[in-house]
Formats: sequence, structure tokens, C-alpha cells
Amino acid sequence: MTSARSLLVDPDAPGFYHCISRCVRRAWLCGVDPYNGTSYEHRRAWVEQRLLELAEIFAVGVYAYAVMSNHVHVVLRINPLTAAAWTNDDVAIRWVRLFPATPGWRNR
Repeated sequence: MTSARSLLVDPDAPGFYHCISRCVRRAWLCGVDPYNGTSYEHRRAWVEQRLLELAEIFAVGVYAYAVMSNHVHVVLRINPLTAAAWTNDDVAIRWVRLFPATPGWRNR
């Protein structure tokens, strides 16, 4: 059974975590879906690129990962002292990397 993240992770202490994310309802993440024969292999590079990009933005160390056909495993290390040392400008730069402005964004 799952547990609340607040019970598992101490936000003030460094630590290593093995995380798993699964697809649901027989959805296929990568490879060839045996139910309909469609290839989703192109997604593997997308998942890897995004994982590494987000880890850099959030100052999370990625120690290992495996992008499987219907799930992803990652071994992460968090270090709250890294983020605590960021200046306001560092935080703003990361925010813009995560949520880049697009043309017409003020009209939304």
C-alpha cells in the first residue's frame, strides 16, 4: 500500500530514493505495444531527456534510471542544502526554465 510522501521523505535531510512510476490500463510507454502493434520507442528518449532536465532544475541527483515498456525506475538523491543556497535570481532562472514564457502569454 502507498504512503503519503510527507511520511516517507524528510524535506530537511539529504537522502536517496528509489521511485517507480507505472502506466495504467495497459498503456504502453516505450517499445511495441503487444495489443495494437504500435511502436512507442521514440518516447524513451523523450522521457530520458525530460528526467535529466527536471533533475537539473530541481537540484536532484539522478544516480540511476531505467525507462521500461510500461514503467520508469529512478534512483534519486535530494540534498536540501543545495536548494537552500540558491539566490532569488537562481530560483527565478529555474522557474523560467520550467515555465518558459510563450508569445501571447499575457493574453491568457
